[in-house]
Amino acid sequence: MNALRLAALALVVAAAAVHGQALDDSIPPGANFDKAQFRLWLPQGVQHLRATLVLVPGSNGDGRAMAQDSVWQAFATRNQLAIVACRFTDKPHEQGFIEDYVNVSSGSGDALLEIINRFATRSGHAELASAPLLLWGMSAGGQFDYEFAAWKPERVIAFVVNKGGIYYTALTPRATRVIPALLFVGEKDLESRVATITGLFALNRRGGALWALVKEPGAAHVVGRSRDLSILFFEDVLPMRLSESGALTPLAESAGLVGDPHTKEIRGIGDGQQPNYPTAWLPTKRAALAWQAVETEKPFEP
Repeated sequence: MNALRLAALALVVAAAAVHGQALDDSIPPGANFDKAQFRLWLPQGVQHLRATLVLVPGSNGDGRAMAQDSVWQAFATRNQLAIVACRFTDKPHEQGFIEDYVNVSSGSGDALLEIINRFATRSGHAELASAPLLLWGMSAGGQFDYEFAAWKPERVIAFVVNKGGIYYTALTPRATRVIPALLFVGEKDLESRVATITGLFALNRRGGALWALVKEPGAAHVVGRSRDLSILFFEDVLPMRLSESGALTPLAESAGLVGDPHTKEIRGIGDGQQPNYPTAWLPTKRAALAWQAVETEKPFEP
């Protein structure tokens, strides 16, 4: 029965590939990873893809099924994006809670770029080879995103850090700090995770990072509302960052708004006295109101 089910699944994936909807591929083990497996999903009827949404799961997880998530697919279709969903695993080592593959400059980052190039050829969408990336990940996936943005900032439109634990980079390059980003922490997550992400945010925000720290009340180590807020954030950032030619437009801090993490108020850049603690940078009023809603446990309009 298991063999039959696997065969049926393979036929489904193959049939989807024929219609340009889904392709699977993998990279042999590398210096800092064991498995590197990927799934491409393309929206139907899109002649030219503007960018690629990269989805990375938690520690050693298989995130390829995220390419079939109808919410991510709807977002990709609206915005003419490809989806690349990932599975990375570590080689066995003593401290398994420290993911080696998150250190993207040691090999796993090249694996992602190589697979995107392969997908560009196999799918007939050559533009994917140089298209910029939106990065979303959960836990170790968010760590991967952060390190990738620090390593190849010129490829990244925006990225999300999501309740991760171990990071390899503290102060990111200036080019990374001007990439819009959301950094999520859960109120009930491990204290070390909350402290680490809050510290990374404070350090880089002091250096002018166009980032927002999002504190989810009552949330532990879960996706929570991070997917929905990230989609709204990505949709607002895309037209600001991505030109008609496909080049990335740099943003000034003055282009956005700030959210006060203590009072939950939103104001313009330079309005009022600057507090002596880091504020959240948000690209639009809509994103700022959504940030405020998550922080105060209220609904927001998608």
